Amino acid sequence: MSMENNFKQLDIIALTVDIPERHLRRGEVGTILDPLTPGIWDVEFSDNLGRTYAIASIAEDQMMHLYNEPAPEIASAY
Repeated sequence: MSMENNFKQLDIIALTVDIPERHLRRGEVGTILDPLTPGIWDVEFSDNLGRTYAIASIAEDQMMHLYNEPAPEIASAY
């Protein structure tokens, strides 16, 4: 588990790999629900209307954070 990941509940993530057994594709966006074991999280995937279409156990090396605001060091420059 990489310390730089710092995943936590309610983080928005994107898959970095396909997970064919769950019919999930690289790039699909989900919300972290709960930790299962170190490095493994339950993630909820919902459509644009908020309807859940999958909940899957995802390893940290299969996902990346998504951000919708600049990093603090960049934001303070403005």
